[in-house]
Amino acid sequence: MFINEQSLISLNGMPQYVSIRAQKKDAPLLLYLHGGPGDAALPLVMKFNRGLEENFTVVVWEQRGAGKSYYRFEDGAVTMETFLQDLLSLTAILLERFRQNCLYLVGHSWGSVLGLTFTARHPELVKTYIGCGQVVNMKKSCRTACEYALAHADSKSLERLRTIDCTYTGDNWLSDLLFVTKQVVKHKGSLYGKTNYNKLITPFLFSGCYSLPDLLRRQKGSLQAIRHLWPELMETDFEGVTRFGTHVIFIEGRYDSHVSSELAREYFETIETKKQFFWFEKSCHFPQWSENDRFNRLLAEVLL
Repeated sequence: MFINEQSLISLNGMPQYVSIRAQKKDAPLLLYLHGGPGDAALPLVMKFNRGLEENFTVVVWEQRGAGKSYYRFEDGAVTMETFLQDLLSLTAILLERFRQNCLYLVGHSWGSVLGLTFTARHPELVKTYIGCGQVVNMKKSCRTACEYALAHADSKSLERLRTIDCTYTGDNWLSDLLFVTKQVVKHKGSLYGKTNYNKLITPFLFSGCYSLPDLLRRQKGSLQAIRHLWPELMETDFEGVTRFGTHVIFIEGRYDSHVSSELAREYFETIETKKQFFWFEKSCHFPQWSENDRFNRLLAEVLL
């Protein structure tokens, strides 16, 4: 291993945990943006995407308030713009340190909102953007998730689902959101072939980089981030953004009903600049982990 660093880096005044791993010198930078908001993923990337380290300097950032970067948010102090400014600061630090002009940026789910927004703003810093579980229009995506849950619900769940406003603006929006997500997962619309997330939990227990307190902080950070950021996230809509100053790739699970991959495909068709789209036929919302070997090979083949 040429480089294996796990450290806290100050981004806009807040210490945040960053992992940097590579097997060879001068490999191009690849920065991974996890989902959520607040859903730290370092052990998952280390387990399922270790093959990327053969060709890239892989950077995994645990965003402010998430996982090993957990701290308690104050009301109104954190917005999506806060994360975009953190991302800009981290990118500048990485490019200067490794003497590179731009990097590859992978965004998953919530991370795809940050990633595509950042790419539109700073195309000169992004050699290629790779979105998976790509968010396009959050209101439409939430509506399709509710429809999926309704279509697969048993009688007891159906009664509850019929009372839910999938715009998530009511007094019980958080409880409703978590219930719908649970139903999508239960009926195999989120993690391919699975009715729960156990496959994505066990790597945290055995990674060696996550302690029990870290696991507790990850749970608290995820719930906190949803509370603070979801209302703003619901306003996400890229449908009017069709031109990017750099290469854009979407990697989508064919059966993603968590964040609609059909919406991602429809949006992709409207993009007018350099682009590529790949369906992963045995994936839902997590193609990078459900078909990790193909994902790792594909990035090496397409990007290099």
